[in-house]
Amino acid sequence: MKVKRVGQILYVIKYEECVTFYKTTLGLNILFQNKELACFDLYGTYLMIEKDDSVAYQNIKDDHKKIFGCIRVNVTHVKTMANELKSKNVEVDYQEHNWGTVAKFFDPDGNLLAFKDEESFEKQIKEYSLKRK
Repeated sequence: MKVKRVGQILYVIKYEECVTFYKTTLGLNILFQNKELACFDLYGTYLMIEKDDSVAYQNIKDDHKKIFGCIRVNVTHVKTMANELKSKNVEVDYQEHNWGTVAKFFDPDGNLLAFKDEESFEKQIKEYSLKRK
């Protein structure tokens, strides 16, 4: 199998708000866009924001808990990125752990994103590699 490109699609109800969030708040470049979807360059992969009009999604009850994953972007300075988001009125959950630092936040449709420090991530890879030898 020869992979040409990897990306992720987020199906959203608040389409316009999400496009503005990813474009303006996060500063991602749009690769292409139409009335139903916007495709962003997510640091070498793609992130597609697509208006969800599926019957199943429209029929979700109010008490349904949204099941979500997390789009994580490793960065050099998590605290700087968290402060930048806060200056744009984004609520950020900044956390320092023994395994690394993360800053979690949501887009307008409730999708979870996080910045993670690259240094501790690389350290975890190295430590795991040494244990396997």
